[in-house]
Amino acid sequence: MLNNFAVNLTHSIDDTDRATVAMVVANAAIASSKNTVVFLASEGVRLATKGVADGIHEEGLTPMIELVRNYLAAGGAFWVCPPCFNKRGYKESDLIEGSTLAGAPKLVEFLSKDGTCVSY
Repeated sequence: MLNNFAVNLTHSIDDTDRATVAMVVANAAIASSKNTVVFLASEGVRLATKGVADGIHEEGLTPMIELVRNYLAAGGAFWVCPPCFNKRGYKESDLIEGSTLAGAPKLVEFLSKDGTCVSY
């Protein structure tokens, strides 16, 4: 059975519905005892910066800040694409706790060890 589960998230404030659903899936994966990471690329990197999750709440869904807190408290991690992060002018000090800069090679290594991935 596959144990490594990655959620590739390329949206945040630009598509809050898609970003929220991705975090619902990430929470479900970690609650199912999967070794779970959320790989943030493109606009998704914003989700790993201070204050962004606070402002996202899709009607009928759990607020993003609650999804992020629950995910991180359960042992989840955010891997943030360095070029995408740098392109948007962020600094490492902008990252929320539980987030690290990690590029495609780390994601590929993770997935090559009994992993699967979904993308949003």
